[in-house]
Amino acid sequence: MSETMKVVLAVVGVFVAGFIMVGLSKEEPTIAQKEASSTIRNLVAIQTMASEKCPVIIKEKTGEQVYFPTETKSDKESYVTLIWVGENAKTGGFKKASCTLLASLGGISELVIDDKVIIKK
Repeated sequence: MSETMKVVLAVVGVFVAGFIMVGLSKEEPTIAQKEASSTIRNLVAIQTMASEKCPVIIKEKTGEQVYFPTETKSDKESYVTLIWVGENAKTGGFKKASCTLLASLGGISELVIDDKVIIKK
């Protein structure tokens, strides 16, 4: 066997050993890691839903378009409350709007505009 053939076989052997080591080192996520990722996915889902639904209903009720909430409250599991401070309160807009979305309802559970309850479920 020539020297070149030995080098080629050595390189192939290193690649095979590398693939075997990578294949064996793959670990299943632990239960705690699965729970943490599930919690994060749930929070992102209710945050996204609130960010899509709340501005639409606020514009419908007040005529003022809102974009980014000034404050966000959440227990990171079951609800998200987005709060906006209105910019056009003197010209017919609102001073403060609060929109709460419950994950269990899958929609808006409470909408309060200028301390007036619009939706309460």
